[in-house]
Amino acid sequence: MNEDDFKISPSGRLVPTIEGVKAFVPNPLPPAALNMQRLVKPLERATRALGELSGVGRTLPNPELLTRPFARVEAVASSKIEGTVSPAPELLMLERSPDTQAHSDTREVNNYNTALRYGLTRVNDLPLSKRLFCELHKILLEGVSFDRGARFVPGELKREQNWIGARTIKNARFVPPPPGESMDALDELEKFIHNENDLPLLIKLALIHYQFEAIHPYPDGNGRVGRLIIPLMLCEQKAMSQPLLYLSTFFEKHYNEYIDHMFNVSRSGTWDKWVEFFLLAVLESSEGALRKAHAIQDLQRTYMERIRSARSSALLAKLVESLFFVPAITIPLAVRELGISYNSAKKLMARLIELHIATPMPGDIKPQWYFASEIIDVVNSQGT
Repeated sequence: MNEDDFKISPSGRLVPTIEGVKAFVPNPLPPAALNMQRLVKPLERATRALGELSGVGRTLPNPELLTRPFARVEAVASSKIEGTVSPAPELLMLERSPDTQAHSDTREVNNYNTALRYGLTRVNDLPLSKRLFCELHKILLEGVSFDRGARFVPGELKREQNWIGARTIKNARFVPPPPGESMDALDELEKFIHNENDLPLLIKLALIHYQFEAIHPYPDGNGRVGRLIIPLMLCEQKAMSQPLLYLSTFFEKHYNEYIDHMFNVSRSGTWDKWVEFFLLAVLESSEGALRKAHAIQDLQRTYMERIRSARSSALLAKLVESLFFVPAITIPLAVRELGISYNSAKKLMARLIELHIATPMPGDIKPQWYFASEIIDVVNSQGT
């Protein structure tokens, strides 16, 4: 880390580390120099788009039609930012059947999905706090490979100095606070999260996300925990009726800007530019999620009409509905989920193929997997 870049930073201070380099400790929030006038219009647009998306969530008879696939897309995108990529079919197979054999990266992405669903339930009885962050971190790193964090204790804050952007601390682009200062900074962040103030929620979230990333309180998994905080806080504060807004796809698409904006806050105090970028992420992600939500609902109506026209059974409709939650299935899983015989499930699967709703996965994997490709394509689209 080039210490000269941070010597006169208005956003924090430099402290020595036992490794012989300086680390950056961010000042407690909120920042003094935040041009609220400049942020009025971006905030209005982002807030309006978020409200429209939240309105869709209130009209859903079964919110999981959107919440579950949206959460999966978030898990994939957030993990991809950290260099973890999972084959889509394998992730769906693992989600539908946890005993499925899967690569380490796939299990790591699935861990994110699990942590997200856990956190959305947990915030109903535990506020956002170090305790909840550690619970999420423990789920995220459970069973991951050695070089992705297993040498650390999942769920525990860092005990050694970490750094960002290089293999060695000497060449790091950024060195976050040492363990002691990190704990103090995290305590201050927790106070800020729960303090009553006049800051609009989306601006407060932008500040919190930067601060968590700058503190980098864990040996690994900081980015994923930091991005998890966003939907959790939106739901905790009742800013969304259902967890439908996720920003990781936007951040992954604009990765260099995402990292550079946060780096420049630390170096130069450019808070306004970072908050504007964050609000743009909320705006575009809300609009994209809204388009995707309508596309998923349209496809569901199309499939149900196809089933009615073919005079198919109510059991087939129930099986199709389950594919919108996880668009992968096997005959044994259909037997278990629908409570029917193997032969009945086999006939239903054949009907899905005839109606062009599901197709068998090529290969010799047993049992045979079937995937709803149109659903997968709609869910994985960018919402356009």
